[in-house]
Order: sequence, then C-alpha cells, then structure tokens
Amino acid sequence: MSTNHFTPPAGPGDAETVGFSVDLTSQEMLRRAQVMAALGPEWDPVEVLRGEEAAYDLLYSGLDAEQQRLYDDLVAAGVLPVRGGGHAAA
Repeated sequence: MSTNHFTPPAGPGDAETVGFSVDLTSQEMLRRAQVMAALGPEWDPVEVLRGEEAAYDLLYSGLDAEQQRLYDDLVAAGVLPVRGGGHAAA
C-alpha cells in the first residue's frame, strides 16, 4: 500500500502549490499476481529453499585452513550464519 505525495516546488509567480496523491495498491497487487502466474503452478517455495541451503552447504565445503579461519571469523562477527555445527561442511 504505497501512496506517493508530491508537491511541486513553487515557481516564480506561483501563489500556491497543488498537491496530489497516487495510490499504487492496485498496481502492486497486479504485479504480484503476474509474478505468481509467471512462476507457474509447479513452483515449490519449500524446494527452492532446500536448494538454496544445499548450495550454501556446497559453497562452504572443502575449505582450506585459511578459508576456514576466515569463515569462522565471519560467523563470529555475525556476517554469516552458523552452518554444520559452527564449521563449514567438510
């Protein structure tokens, strides 16, 4: 539910400004419906999340000692979530 308000700047000789608002709610609902239609009925959000998790596990697997140290530092700093019991997958 996005409403934009715009008041143009006063120009030379303008005694008052004109305000208007635009309600984009219907456009946003249409956009969301079109996205869901484009994804199709086969789209499975749970399977997509599982695939993302598997990709992250693969991304952080087989790290050498220096990469593991950096990974551990990033986890400790809260930049990356803890994976595989606190260490990247072997």
